[in-house]
Amino acid sequence: MSRRGSIHEEENLGKIYDHRLVTRLMAYIKPYWFRVLVAVILLIGIAALEQLTPYLTKVAIDNHIVKGDFKGLIGIVGLIALLSLVVAMGKIVQAILTSYVGERVMFDLRREIFHHLQSLSLRFFDRNPVGRLVTRNTSDVATLSEIFSSGVVVIFGDLITLVFIVAAMLMINVQLALVSFTVVPLLVLVTFLSRMKLRDAFRGVRVKVAAMTAFMQEHYSGMRIIQLFNHQKKVDDRFAEVNNDTKFAHLRTVALFSIFFPLIEVIGALSTVLILLRGGFLVLDDAITIGVLVAFFQYAERFFRPIRELSEKYNIFQAGLASAERVFNLLDTEPDMMEPVNPHASSTVKGEIEFKNVLFEYNKGEEILHDISFHVKPGETIAIVGSTGAGKTTVANLIGRFYDTTGGNVFIDGVDVRKWDRDALMHSICYVHQDVFMFNGTVRDNITLGDEYSDDQVIEAAKTVNADRFIQQLPQGYHEQGTERGATFSTGQRQLLSFARALIRNPRILILDEATSSVDSETEFLIQQAMERLQKGRTSIVIAHRLSTIMNADRILVFHKGRLCEAGSHTNLLERRGIYHRLFQLQYSHTAA
Repeated sequence: MSRRGSIHEEENLGKIYDHRLVTRLMAYIKPYWFRVLVAVILLIGIAALEQLTPYLTKVAIDNHIVKGDFKGLIGIVGLIALLSLVVAMGKIVQAILTSYVGERVMFDLRREIFHHLQSLSLRFFDRNPVGRLVTRNTSDVATLSEIFSSGVVVIFGDLITLVFIVAAMLMINVQLALVSFTVVPLLVLVTFLSRMKLRDAFRGVRVKVAAMTAFMQEHYSGMRIIQLFNHQKKVDDRFAEVNNDTKFAHLRTVALFSIFFPLIEVIGALSTVLILLRGGFLVLDDAITIGVLVAFFQYAERFFRPIRELSEKYNIFQAGLASAERVFNLLDTEPDMMEPVNPHASSTVKGEIEFKNVLFEYNKGEEILHDISFHVKPGETIAIVGSTGAGKTTVANLIGRFYDTTGGNVFIDGVDVRKWDRDALMHSICYVHQDVFMFNGTVRDNITLGDEYSDDQVIEAAKTVNADRFIQQLPQGYHEQGTERGATFSTGQRQLLSFARALIRNPRILILDEATSSVDSETEFLIQQAMERLQKGRTSIVIAHRLSTIMNADRILVFHKGRLCEAGSHTNLLERRGIYHRLFQLQYSHTAA
């Protein structure tokens, strides 16, 4: 997908309310319904208890301060202190409960996304940038967590609080309550207009942040090229532009908030002025007491607090729905390749491979393989050669069913790979690629990949493929900690470790994809020895760039532009003076030169 497409996806801030998404999100709360219920009950209790304080203040003034009843005043003060302590304890428990639910939902979602991504085919990863997938499982899920920890339940609490405040104001004095509510239309108008502006501002921030993230990911990955071509200054200037756009997008939201919240304060002050004017006249006319007026000032201040908080929660809720839509779109992505209803599984794979009239295309209308047919006997070593783009690696990918054929069939032991149980199939196949991927962890971890193997098995596998000699020279030996992608190891060392990784699993089918490229002659000799030991007794498919490494193969298949053009031994193919002969001449004349 294009970078612009990625940014378009970030522009979606979601609807203000989407019943379908909310219903689906609520399903993740279901396992924790009791904690949510307790949190809701606590919020209702807290909302009710908090409204007693202004009333108790009224009682303290009218019944005790005015009458000089110090003892009664002490009792009211003690009650207010106790009430505050109970409310504080309730808020602590409620916050812990909602945060727990948010973290548990985040844990469940991330686990589900990670599991789902592992079920998708390589075709999906070909089309979706890794950075976007990581974002789905990190920042998007974290945003969703906020909906549960400080969104839905807290919004409900704010609404209940508002209802209790309104009810308390009406109960104490209807006239002053109506005076307080006169500013509500103005409050609604300011809030509505601000929401419209903030919605656009948040969309702008999301777009700019997405562009900056994409820029950084691309250029960090390509840092070697940037430095090799001395391109740092130009890249730095381009990043300054992207970074500047992001800065101004954020500053716009800051400006809008700096206007919105003071306006709310001004409206609150206007309400206070109106209460003071009307309440003052009522006090002077002995229609209400001083305690009633003071209580109303407290209620008026509390009236605007949940409104401000609801405005903030609106942003959380809106961003959360946008994240939910992106996360659920990912979870709703169906795997390209479905598991068979009654999968075939066998504990004794012989290693017979057959391609029968195979057609394949990565993109619709762009055929990569054209009517490919060949047969590999168990224990046979087959080499596949051809120029770049001939379809060699595609053939290897189809054997392990990383992709499904567009037409024709691939058989393992006479059974179509689409009918095999994938776990059983992959236990019998090992791939060794040119670009060896190393995980963060020890040398031993990278050989076993977390599977249960004894130290003796690990060492024996490493010795067999000539990896033990360099491992023993490491400061920590097999427990040496590697860095990301194995940067501290040479290309040849990583290749030998990948051989050990394959050998320890004792596969029946071994696929070596350009396993000897990009190494020096001495390392190539070690790798060649390792390959011979690795291939012994197994069906081997060797994809090679260096023809010197496959001269002893039982058969060599020559591919050209997605077609199988020649097949035979090294000697026979040279005698035919066809494509293989030309490849051999080009390679060795280049080597001689």
